[in-house]
Amino acid sequence: MTPQEYFNRTTPIVKKQYDALREFFHYGVKAEVVAAKYGYTKQSFYWMVHTFKAQLGEDYRDPFFRPRSLGRSPKVYGSEIEQFVVDLRKSNYSCDDIVIMGQSHGYDLKYHYVYKFLQSQGFAPLYRRSRKEKTTLENPIEQAPRCIELVERKPEQFNTGNIGILCFLPLIRKYEIDQAIVKSHYPGTAQIHPLSSILSFVALKLSNVKRYSKDDLWCMDRGSGLFAGLNVLPKTAWFSSYSDRVTREMNHEFLQQLHHIWHSHGLLSDTWNLDFTSIPYWGEQEPMENNWSGKRGKALASMLAVLAESPDSGLIDYGDTTLSHDNQDAVVLEFLDFYKKSSPDADLKYLVFDSKFTNYENLFKLDQKDVHFITIRRRGKNILKEIEDIASHEWKLIKVDSAGGKKRTLKVNDRKTYLPGYRKEVRQIIMQSNGREKPALIITNDFNVKVSEVVVRYAHRWLVEKTISEQIEFFHLNRLSSSMVIKVDFDLTMSILAYNLYRLFASETGKYASLTAPKIFDKLISNSGTVKVNEVMIEVIMKKKRSMPVLLTLLQQYDHLEYPWLNNKQLRFYGATTL
Repeated sequence: MTPQEYFNRTTPIVKKQYDALREFFHYGVKAEVVAAKYGYTKQSFYWMVHTFKAQLGEDYRDPFFRPRSLGRSPKVYGSEIEQFVVDLRKSNYSCDDIVIMGQSHGYDLKYHYVYKFLQSQGFAPLYRRSRKEKTTLENPIEQAPRCIELVERKPEQFNTGNIGILCFLPLIRKYEIDQAIVKSHYPGTAQIHPLSSILSFVALKLSNVKRYSKDDLWCMDRGSGLFAGLNVLPKTAWFSSYSDRVTREMNHEFLQQLHHIWHSHGLLSDTWNLDFTSIPYWGEQEPMENNWSGKRGKALASMLAVLAESPDSGLIDYGDTTLSHDNQDAVVLEFLDFYKKSSPDADLKYLVFDSKFTNYENLFKLDQKDVHFITIRRRGKNILKEIEDIASHEWKLIKVDSAGGKKRTLKVNDRKTYLPGYRKEVRQIIMQSNGREKPALIITNDFNVKVSEVVVRYAHRWLVEKTISEQIEFFHLNRLSSSMVIKVDFDLTMSILAYNLYRLFASETGKYASLTAPKIFDKLISNSGTVKVNEVMIEVIMKKKRSMPVLLTLLQQYDHLEYPWLNNKQLRFYGATTL
């Protein structure tokens, strides 16, 4: 609109009334003339004059020009919200926590208001709390909001203390893990879709949330709920009852779907590291076999689980907890069947495992299937005597790559030996100066590669032990589960997915590719912020952090992705700014 058009348009009613009254009172024009000029009847104009005089009484307020108030209109909070804030601060919750819990209950709380209100009530600044203390705070709010699916994302804004896990959503969409979940036929509930159900478990795994008997702050965090397409995550009892409906077949199908994904993206190598881990059982109802726990340094009642890791990418491709002492020797053949069924065209060359992983008969079966193996032979008294009798000229010195780009010198003896049960000779490499008091014996059915290559391939297997230790500490495979009882095989499958997401995330950062999951969580993922939802996208605004430039550079390439469980909206990631 041009200025000429603005002033030539029809005169507003308020403007016409002002001009008429101004001519009558200020210029002294007769009422009949004014009424005729502005289109009023004489009686209606006199009523306008009477009303205007009444408005200029003691309770004066300009009827035509209202004064402008600068700044935002102050929000009026009731005593209920104020009591809500006070109760949470008395339980040592921070302003961020109070805002998150208040918004989950439908209160339109903002950080500035909570901070100023607590200050006005005489509360001192909250002391620095340890991570353990944060997880054991008493929650005075008895009932958390009911978990529901967000069928339609309406425009809204909320704070979250767990905004970092939303950074994993682009990876889930890029690798189509959401479709793999749907194809695995996991169950849903009357209120929650199967995809949202599985993503709820994954959200807890990615968040480093310990499983406690009560509903904690994670149960009220809107950001964690958004990850799964929900308002908030379900309660503790829901997680326990849901896992009872999950079968081993569902987990196996899901691992196969993930294998297809990793293979199609070229993330799997031709070598696989296999190892066992024991998951302690603390119940009293079922008799459990005793398995060795390296973390506790003793054998204890536990479930035996197997993991298969690709050494190049660090991804875990396979896991199974349905093992016993009677069938654990056959696990290597079961993994081979899983691999061949999942990707028949894949080139699997080496299986690397410990000496107790299988027996010599199964080694022979692997050889018959044209699969190379590398493992350690157990050292008996007779074998140690044979090593002592080896002549000095039969030993060779080799150099292998070590950590930090350094070289390490090893003393090796390469020979053939016959194994009972294997039915023929196998290659045996004896290593000394390997940091151990006694020599190590590596056996393999590959006679063509160099000794140094065999040694390096087996050395990479030690990384799977580090991976297992990381899962135990960060993803809580080895923790007391309190009243949140999760089926172990399902818990392992969800931990594998969460661990792989961390590996993929770390590899895409480049700078942090070598860090473990706990380090990635502390440096990049652990953060709070604000989420703004509008008609076309979801804006994720994260608080300032030293690693923010790396994180934003990584996530900007996924701006075009749409998320079906978020009503096909796009995600945009930003760093918080101060104007």
